[in-house]
Amino acid sequence: MEIFSKELTDTDVRVRFSFPTHCLEHLDFAGNNSVDLRVKDSCGELRVIRCLKRKNGDYEKPVLSKGWLKFVADYGLGVGDKAVLLREDDHSLGSQFRIEARRKIVLLGRETWGEVTRATSSYSHGA
Repeated sequence: MEIFSKELTDTDVRVRFSFPTHCLEHLDFAGNNSVDLRVKDSCGELRVIRCLKRKNGDYEKPVLSKGWLKFVADYGLGVGDKAVLLREDDHSLGSQFRIEARRKIVLLGRETWGEVTRATSSYSHGA
């Protein structure tokens, strides 16, 4: 199930990623203002991305912070690309999250969204 899909803004790729408040219902904060989401990217790598609830007047504004900019850098994302967060419910494993990066492409004269492959390796090699 898709939790959110959003085209990235300048703030999203440089600072933090904000997403719609209604998406909070899919996340378990257990009474805290933040939760570390364990998400798999399209390469199957497990990432930890922090989700914060920031106060914005009378309502809470959810943002992805710690771990988000690493995802942006690893996938070479820029303004106009898209981030998609999905939740997959498994009866034996519980809820699991997946994050995808997409980029607008033109295919046979039509615009569509294609999946972005990782631009850089996040694994460190060497001693």
